[in-house]
Amino acid sequence: MTSDSQLQVREAQTDKGLRSGALSMATSLILAVASAAPAYSLTATLAFVVGYVGFQAPAVVVLAFVPILFVSFGYAALNKRDPDCGTIFTWATRSLNPSLGFLGGWAIIASFVLVIGSLAQVAGQYVFLLFGAEDIGSAPADWRVLLAGLGWLALMTLVCYRGIEIAAAVQRALLFLEFGMLVALSVVALVKAYGGSAPTGTRRPSLSWLNPFEGASLSAFVSALVLMLFIYWGWETALTVNEETTDRHRVPGRAATWSTVLLVALYLLATFAALSFAGIGDTGIGLNNPDNSGDVLYGFGTAVFGSSGFGSVLWHLLILMVLTSAAASTETTVLTLSRTMLSMGDQGALPRALARVHPRFRIPHVGTIAVGVVGAVVYVALNFLGHGLVLGDAVSACGVLIAFYYGLTGLTSAWVHRAGPHARAADIWLTVVLPAIGGVVLLGAGAWSLVQAWDPINSGTSWTLPFSSGSRIGGTFVIGTGTVVLGLLALLVCRRLYPAFFARRPSVAART
Repeated sequence: MTSDSQLQVREAQTDKGLRSGALSMATSLILAVASAAPAYSLTATLAFVVGYVGFQAPAVVVLAFVPILFVSFGYAALNKRDPDCGTIFTWATRSLNPSLGFLGGWAIIASFVLVIGSLAQVAGQYVFLLFGAEDIGSAPADWRVLLAGLGWLALMTLVCYRGIEIAAAVQRALLFLEFGMLVALSVVALVKAYGGSAPTGTRRPSLSWLNPFEGASLSAFVSALVLMLFIYWGWETALTVNEETTDRHRVPGRAATWSTVLLVALYLLATFAALSFAGIGDTGIGLNNPDNSGDVLYGFGTAVFGSSGFGSVLWHLLILMVLTSAAASTETTVLTLSRTMLSMGDQGALPRALARVHPRFRIPHVGTIAVGVVGAVVYVALNFLGHGLVLGDAVSACGVLIAFYYGLTGLTSAWVHRAGPHARAADIWLTVVLPAIGGVVLLGAGAWSLVQAWDPINSGTSWTLPFSSGSRIGGTFVIGTGTVVLGLLALLVCRRLYPAFFARRPSVAART
């Protein structure tokens, strides 16, 4: 059988009823970049990275990009062989072990469920900030913020329900504003820094900021590196919608890889601008000011654009940028989760109802509704724990899950392609060596972050250990380990409920 015939047979076998060919290369790239939510990610994380490494933050941006890029090569290689919306769930199941595949799928589901509350909360806060209600917008646990966040989650779920084309069109509009405003903010900040019109403490950018061996300790640098993984997270959405993309074997992988390149360029520009204009002081707009830690861009943007005249217009556009960034990422979260669960239901690892596809809209409608409902329930529950601070710890705990399923993907690619016949040296590097390196680095980073999370100082909340004399552990550790334990329990339950799936034997087909 020819290579083209093999691909046609494989696609026919894995057709789930989704709208094939609905997304172009450009749209797939937009979805990948939007999923990372650049504005929201920088707002929520940059101050903590700077807190660890100071002016070496750009070095962390670059170093965190390297294993992400390496793993993206593995994603592209695996997708080329077997384009399935279950991504690592499907690939690990078929090539390694059904239990490992299930845990990979669980890590995707758990991480996105944990983060969806934070995204909805930020969207809710910025609705009030946009209209000048700062007293409400600055109170993340306020019931009005909660209602606004739930409203955004419901709206984005509805957008996803109406079909992949409508969801993609919304993403294009949201990303255009987000990218344009981030670039504008960064450029204006750098121009003012060079022109001497920036606040006291401004420093001109220096190439030494890219030197990882200057200033920070190894421990601080690794901790900052783990935080940066969250900023890059989400680009694999291009692979999750692979069955709805033109040339599903090649386009999704290319879009994912190119999205990481676009993200590192944008993050470097924004990080250099923020460090140069705001500095690393602990007062005013300084990035080490505790009052700015949860929202860097709000105070930074006000200082850059001003609050009167045209500057006020730009400042409001900046607020709208963060709002749309969180909303866009909420939408892609629903897209990703519903399709991951579609694949798991279709293959018999979860209830078959999750594999149902709407006959008109051609989307996994049961999974889409389930994501919206579960996301809302988790958001409400976390919102009332620790006055909303638990949401921040939940986001931090995502790092362990992200590192696991990214790392597992890199190692799966290396295993699958390790003995390909007549492989070229370039192919071996792109499908085996680099993905394996990226996978090992990310798994190590995830383990490191879990160890560091034990200390309450690294979390927004802390919990008292039972049967101890008042010893406390960080909320991030509790959520991270709790999610892992819950995943293992889910594995045991599903092994009893769906024995046929777990009885499968892995088989690696010959390279086509």
